[in-house]
Amino acid sequence: MTDKKTGTLYGVSLGPGDPGLITRQAWDILQQPAIFWAYPVRHKKSASYALEIALRSGLELPVDNTALIFPMTHDVEKLAKYWLNAAQTVIDTLKTGQNVAFLVEGDASTYSTFGHLARTLKTLNDTLDIQTLAGVTSFNAAAAQVQTPLADVDDTVAIIPAGYGLQVIEDLLQRFDTLVLLKVKPLLDDIIDLLDTHGLHEHSYFIEKAGSPEERIVYNLAALKGQKVNYLSLMIVKNPGRQRGQIIRGCLKKHDL
Repeated sequence: MTDKKTGTLYGVSLGPGDPGLITRQAWDILQQPAIFWAYPVRHKKSASYALEIALRSGLELPVDNTALIFPMTHDVEKLAKYWLNAAQTVIDTLKTGQNVAFLVEGDASTYSTFGHLARTLKTLNDTLDIQTLAGVTSFNAAAAQVQTPLADVDDTVAIIPAGYGLQVIEDLLQRFDTLVLLKVKPLLDDIIDLLDTHGLHEHSYFIEKAGSPEERIVYNLAALKGQKVNYLSLMIVKNPGRQRGQIIRGCLKKHDL
């Protein structure tokens, strides 16, 4: 008698909030027979934003499902414990031959818990079949909502968590045509002041919970000062006056031009 085949883990990207942005590939995986859904939460009593997106799409939560706890903490030892617990839960399920869909808001390859979970799993068992499904990021959806391209022609783009600080943000403003700032909540007022100093308010956009029913878009940044905003908030900053260096254009030889 042969051993039962180990299941496959899928990092299922769901987009930032609008169920219409769930890809066909993700949709098909989530409707597999006997699929096991795993979804991230911050603690036992908290809701899962990724799960909310899936349920808003009309999909039904399968009988086989579990929440995996990933606490918001900088305690390295505590985090390691929870990562290992989550990884072991997934491995135990995969060993039964069942496929696991790990639900991810946004894109599973971009600032996602899935990347860390996958690495942890590989340290425990490097033979596991792990697949990442591409999805729509929050900043892609946000750019579409405010009708501004992230990049045109030879534009350069930087994407960073705002927590790197004002000095880094100011430096990047001089080096990139578009700056995407994620998780702006802790430094919001300071960022607004910095953009005002550089005359960039009219070229900046604030988007909160992009694509969700609670989505909020603010063009007048000054009106945001002193306000409480959601953790899932970002800013897109365009710097049309940035001084550019020389660009090597294309790979054609002179006689081909």
